[in-house]
Amino acid sequence: MGFTATKKIGNAVARNRAKRRLRALFYQYSPHLKEGIYIFVSKLATVSDSHAKLDADFSKMLKISKTVLPKDDTKITA
Repeated sequence: MGFTATKKIGNAVARNRAKRRLRALFYQYSPHLKEGIYIFVSKLATVSDSHAKLDADFSKMLKISKTVLPKDDTKITA
């Protein structure tokens, strides 16, 4: 797995925050994902959007890319 944030996101603090937020979402969903290599590129909204919005977008992205295990069709709640 890899997480990246370009300088377009902002200074080092903003880039690290974006990567931390993506990493937290990945760990939340990781038990329900197929094995593979995952690379996440953060966008500007990663820093400013609410956690609920990021969670919904992350869930949607995983379903579209068909990386969620087949028996997990429901949204994961922590």
